[in-house]
Amino acid sequence: QVELVESGGGLVQAGGSLRLSCAGSGRTFNYYAMGWFRQAPGKEREFVAAISRSGGSTDYADSVKGRFTISRDNAKSMVYLQMNNLKPEDTAVYACAGTADRYYGGRSRENYLYWGQGTQVTVSS
Repeated sequence: QVELVESGGGLVQAGGSLRLSCAGSGRTFNYYAMGWFRQAPGKEREFVAAISRSGGSTDYADSVKGRFTISRDNAKSMVYLQMNNLKPEDTAVYACAGTADRYYGGRSRENYLYWGQGTQVTVSS
């Protein structure tokens, strides 16, 4: 089991950048495939980015491709989401998620067993 805690959210103007961090507990963080999801008010939680256990494979939602970068540091039990050129439509609560059941979690939230509490990202126009 792993506990996940996000940080790094905040208020930023359109065109700005933020870096979200997700800290994992335990000494087996490299066993977990990880992902980032977001949920805007009145909308369902949606996939943002995913990364494999080793970090060798990544995937992005079309809406963030070319602007967001997911990465991980297994030695520090951390996953990051670098967000550049932010847009008002990126406003949401961002949560990291993990699963030890597979090498790569993919885009489906049902694949992930462990979730952080989320961090708010607000982009003003």
